[in-house]
Amino acid sequence: MTTPFFQANPDIVKPYALMDLDDTLFQTQRKIDVWDLPTTEAENLVCATVNKQGEPLSFMSQRQATFFNWLLASTDLIVVTARDRSEIQRVKLPFDSWQVLTHGAIILDKDGALQAQWQQHMYSKLAPLQEKLQQLSQLFANHSKNDSSQLVFTPHIDSFSNGADNKELTIYLAIKHAQKDHQALVDLAAKLPTLVRDFEQDFYVHVNANNLAILPHAVHKRHAVQFLLANHLDSQRPSFGFGDSLADLPFLQLLDWYGMPNHGQLHERLSSQSF
Repeated sequence: MTTPFFQANPDIVKPYALMDLDDTLFQTQRKIDVWDLPTTEAENLVCATVNKQGEPLSFMSQRQATFFNWLLASTDLIVVTARDRSEIQRVKLPFDSWQVLTHGAIILDKDGALQAQWQQHMYSKLAPLQEKLQQLSQLFANHSKNDSSQLVFTPHIDSFSNGADNKELTIYLAIKHAQKDHQALVDLAAKLPTLVRDFEQDFYVHVNANNLAILPHAVHKRHAVQFLLANHLDSQRPSFGFGDSLADLPFLQLLDWYGMPNHGQLHERLSSQSF
């Protein structure tokens, strides 16, 4: 049998592009200034997200906007983000495919409906951890009231069904620092295993810039992407993706190709290595 040579084919099969959002496709003005990104003059910026008051919050450079437009036209673009169902509504970009939200705890189909099988799976994983998550929530709520550490605590909650019951479950806990003190969050992350019994058995911690997340092991972008690849995406179609953080790397490694922007946590870690 002779292996044929490649021949160009005008019938394009769109690859899957699985994309992180914040700091990969857009970022705040503060980070634009820190990273000194090109094509970010005021006349070139494109608003990508708004805050709770509807005011512009995050922006695309002209290069990022061009890249995103190419992705929309040339790929089946799948969102993979830490943003929850409320936060994704403040992203003012057109998405028309699968969406992996809340660090992988939520999967929406192309019509924006919750993926039922994944909902039941996450219900079974999250329900047994609610007591410990409530303990942590109370701990940080009291800490925020009684301490001048300027930590801002937010529990992320959504509705899950096991096929019979429908419950509001806490998914993960997020902490920011009011003065954006990254080291304070790093120090807190180091103390967390001492605060709750068997903490590391049930949870892991992710710190990136001014975000600290306490997540159950079952909640991970990689798990949700693995589910999509195995059950809903065409295995004959190629896949690639981009992400900026160390937490993105496990899901990216499931794809045929992956990369990162030339800024952010993953880029900085790679740049610090000697080759």
